[in-house]
Amino acid sequence: MMIAKVTGSLVATQKVETLVGHKLMLVEPYRLDPTTRSSLVTSGRVLVAVDTVGAGEGEMVLITQGSSARLTPETKTLPVDTVIIGILDTVHVAQTCVYNKEQKS
Repeated sequence: MMIAKVTGSLVATQKVETLVGHKLMLVEPYRLDPTTRSSLVTSGRVLVAVDTVGAGEGEMVLITQGSSARLTPETKTLPVDTVIIGILDTVHVAQTCVYNKEQKS
């Protein structure tokens, strides 16, 4: 699993039938700042993910990739590689809060 930020959405009018009705979102994986270890920083990558939890643009989410992405009830028959499986409220490392949804930090 990885932490990511929802940066947008996309629409594909032509796609395999199993994906019809599934919301596709652009997500940008984040990582712990290796210098300060007190904040999250972007990895610089952008992925397309199937949203199973109703995430919105700007929210920090939990994603999974690879074969694990097809282990949710919603995605078990889909040709997907990345899925949003949770919306984050807080992230703590050691005793430091590196993300708080209420503070948007």
